[in-house]
Amino acid sequence: MPIFSGSTMGNSKVISSQGAENSVIPDLEQNPEKSEGVERVAEIGRTNSPREQPDQEDAEPTTKKSLSFKLAFIGLAASLFVFQLDATCLGIALPTIAGDLTATSLESFWANLAYTLCGLVMQPVWASISNAFGRKPPLHVSMGLFFVGSIVFATAQNMTTIIAGRVLQGLGGGGIDVLAEVILADMTTLEERSKYLGLMAIPSAIGNIMGPTVGALFSTYASWRWIGWINLPWLGIGTPLVMLFLKLRPVPLDATLAMNLKRLDWIGMALLIIGISIFVVPMSWAGSLYPWPSWQTLLPMFLGVAVLVAFGFYEAKPANPIVPHRIFHSKTGNVTLVGGFLHGVVLVSLLQYLPLLYQAVELESPISSAVSLLPTTIISVVFAAISMMMVPLFGGYMWLLRLSWVILTLGSGLLALFDVGSSASMRYGLPILWGQGVALLRLNLLPMQASVKNVDDTGLAIAQFLTIRMFGGLVGLTISSSIFNNVFSKAIADTTVQLSGALAPLKDASNAVRFIDSLRSLQVSISTMDQVLGVYLECFRTIFYVMTGMGALGLVTSIFLDEIDLKGRELGNQRFED
Repeated sequence: MPIFSGSTMGNSKVISSQGAENSVIPDLEQNPEKSEGVERVAEIGRTNSPREQPDQEDAEPTTKKSLSFKLAFIGLAASLFVFQLDATCLGIALPTIAGDLTATSLESFWANLAYTLCGLVMQPVWASISNAFGRKPPLHVSMGLFFVGSIVFATAQNMTTIIAGRVLQGLGGGGIDVLAEVILADMTTLEERSKYLGLMAIPSAIGNIMGPTVGALFSTYASWRWIGWINLPWLGIGTPLVMLFLKLRPVPLDATLAMNLKRLDWIGMALLIIGISIFVVPMSWAGSLYPWPSWQTLLPMFLGVAVLVAFGFYEAKPANPIVPHRIFHSKTGNVTLVGGFLHGVVLVSLLQYLPLLYQAVELESPISSAVSLLPTTIISVVFAAISMMMVPLFGGYMWLLRLSWVILTLGSGLLALFDVGSSASMRYGLPILWGQGVALLRLNLLPMQASVKNVDDTGLAIAQFLTIRMFGGLVGLTISSSIFNNVFSKAIADTTVQLSGALAPLKDASNAVRFIDSLRSLQVSISTMDQVLGVYLECFRTIFYVMTGMGALGLVTSIFLDEIDLKGRELGNQRFED
């Protein structure tokens, strides 16, 4: 969600990126920009202990990575893959789980929300803990929580246990998500990071988009419990690689555990978790469990906003705040956070509603709807990985990010071309451009990291970005759900369809999504069926139009990005050591 200058201070020397030594004073007189960089390094150096200050060996990161580095990277990628896969698996299998365990609507709601909410609130917390205690201990704990949560979920005999398992998975998954990115920032320089972000995008995007397919396959042909069991072999790959080969520079610790714990911003953590929780929960049930104008929705939302405002003011006080104000002093960083929020809105909304369109309008089965997105998955992953590795050819990230927003906006708009009975080529081909845009926008992490002035804040900045993006996803789902219900109510009333018999549930728009499974076996006349499918199509098209507008807004925000030089930057303080 690091920037040292390209030069590193010795006793009275400046070592350039080529390793040549030059006298400090003449060099600064000839190059004022380097003078500013040296002052920044000096300022950071004064805040670090001697063991944290970069030495001459650290000034020139080797371009050829060791086998340990590569194996550690594979371990991180495997762990991130299983998190992204699990994040999108459950939604499509939830009706089957609810039927097997006789769950209520409220229990199903919490089973779906617990994972995302816990991951969202814990990401800044894990990043803050990793700053105080080092990256590896919280990463190992996160993996352990995810492992235990997967077993609890897979063996559950009731919905209470399902929810408990999802809570543990969310707590661990949020740590895996943020710490994998933070550690990648420690292991690489900004100049080479786009390459590794591209490589990391492959398993991450595959897991994210393949989740619905895996969930549909297990719930239909095997057992939904495999959604939990499938995580274990992937963790069995990632965890040993990380534990054995991820060798990071340790952070200096105090003599006792109590003194180390005092480093943490406990009050800030509590305010952040409480504020996000009581704001997000009513947003998630608005329009489904309770109406938008009800006190059950509005009161906790306002309370959540009040707590988050109090949190914002409080963060000026702690010595080691969980969200330091200095992160927001960069215009590029702030614009990137807005872009990350909009990216989350479009990504999560359309990941949720595209498979539903295939089922509701094209009358595909859940498995067929997931398979229809396979071309999008494959092409998008390849395109995004290659494009992010080409950042140096673009001269930086700015124009590539703007191109990504253009692709996302056009791709979202093209989805409105779907119609009842669309051809196979349209079903497979229309989402491809949208998929390329959302995959490529992972590049937003680069300007967020480049905007940080103190290398120690890199992890916190990454956590902020990922939290904002996930929060955008929840907001996007709320917006889409509200649009779907409102448009459905109006559109179904404008038809001549008699809402009786098998169609009686459609009198209440909140039943529209649940009714999709019944459409394929509905015994009504062709004209009635066409009208019903047309109502569903209008709902999805409206969502696509709104998401196109969100993409266009993201393109506008990208105009305000500055190109921050990515060359000659140092590794993070907790850098990789062979």
